Amino acid sequence: MPASAAVLPAGFEIDRATNTLRFVRDLAATPQQVFDAWTDPAQLTEWWDAGGERLSTCDVDLRVGGRFTFIAPSHTHMPFTGTYQEIAPPRLLVFDAMGATGRVQIDGRGDGTRLVVEIISPSAEHFEQFIKFNVHVGTAQTLDNLLRFLES
Repeated sequence: MPASAAVLPAGFEIDRATNTLRFVRDLAATPQQVFDAWTDPAQLTEWWDAGGERLSTCDVDLRVGGRFTFIAPSHTHMPFTGTYQEIAPPRLLVFDAMGATGRVQIDGRGDGTRLVVEIISPSAEHFEQFIKFNVHVGTAQTLDNLLRFLES
């Protein structure tokens, strides 16, 4: 079944015109709390892995050009690594990872925050590989973990 016909995670959009996976979550937290959850290793360790494992490695060099590395115990052969491209606390993080650009937009709304996460592929072929390997499913699970983490 093509991804466009599959049941999609809530708050998720496939934008083939721009090779973008887009996720939207409304969180009961301040923009600063959300930004900190994305950038503080002690917090990232608790929610990042899609399967819910606590990260065994979480290195963050939070500066433009700085790198990050996240490793879950059962995925030591597949670390998630990237480089920060833009950092504007507490509203924006942009990074390169897995050959794509990740964009995390954090906007205050009333008593909470609207989080928009985009994964932008450099080509249609790269984008279709992400769909084939269910990157959108894992990312949706990770963002649901973040929601639960911030609620606890």
